[in-house]
Amino acid sequence: MNRALRAPLLALALSTTALPALAQAPTPVRFSLDWAFQGPQAPFLLAVERGYFAQEGINVTMDRGFGSGDVPLKIRAGTYDIGFADINPTIRLKAQEPGVDLIAVAILYDASPLAVMTLRRQNITRPADLVGKTLAAPEVDAGRQLFPAFARATGLALDSVRWMTVTPQLRETMLVQGQANAITGFTTSGILSLRAAGVADADMVTMRYQDFGVALLSSSILTTRAWAEANPRAVTGTLRAVIKGHLDAIANPDAAIAALVRRDPLADPRIEKDRMLMSINELMLTPHVRSTGISEVDTTRLQAAIDTVRTSFNIERPLPAADIYDPKFLPPVAERRIPR
Repeated sequence: MNRALRAPLLALALSTTALPALAQAPTPVRFSLDWAFQGPQAPFLLAVERGYFAQEGINVTMDRGFGSGDVPLKIRAGTYDIGFADINPTIRLKAQEPGVDLIAVAILYDASPLAVMTLRRQNITRPADLVGKTLAAPEVDAGRQLFPAFARATGLALDSVRWMTVTPQLRETMLVQGQANAITGFTTSGILSLRAAGVADADMVTMRYQDFGVALLSSSILTTRAWAEANPRAVTGTLRAVIKGHLDAIANPDAAIAALVRRDPLADPRIEKDRMLMSINELMLTPHVRSTGISEVDTTRLQAAIDTVRTSFNIERPLPAADIYDPKFLPPVAERRIPR
């Protein structure tokens, strides 16, 4: 073969050989957690550390979050591709703005952690005792955003309480120092942060929204439908990695907490392990999930939860469950079963 012919053939062979490598380039995924690096976020960090995202062809960037009300706004703006957050602020947003492109592709927490928390010395033992009191929370806190649902269920007038807007780091501090009478938020954040501040469980009063008839689902994996349709393998791969990380954390909680501490050396392993186990045992591993698998959602129950949020904010326009949750990107149910 003459030299003039050999060069083009060699170039063709090299370019053809390179095609599979180009086709297999990792998909970049910007992932926002709902809160700071704490116990409930440890399974996600474990999944990153064990290479579960990389195995799915995903180059993930996982950042801390600043509240479940903040995550959908950042996904909507394109700052993040996927996020983990309480689903209810997203329901409210979509009900108020029909054109918002947000969708849950998995629901990890089958029970809601939303609550009003206070200290026994405040003499608040029932919702009616909140009248005239000051509640502290960030504006993007899901407990604050969904407080109208709690107020509606308990007959509490919304204008009967005052709000103090604080940063996430100061919420429990305001309560301990007596500058606020109560706080709203996730039990997994509030109760454990109060413990870390030296408050005994016997000195806490917790009013869980679900105990007063506010039946809600909770933390979910959110994205936009446009991004999911354009990147279906990345969505399913992300869900598979996240679920594997949680199943590993259930099997070996200490491994998950070790991954957390490697990401944030200032984290208290004892407190964060308790926080993680509370979120897993109380919010994730409900009897329904144990019998059916992670994110095997009862659509009738989801619709009832959507209607609870919608009516709490006096939104008359119907919002079908299919506009909120799309399970088609989930890995097979066999991969989502809880080992006995």
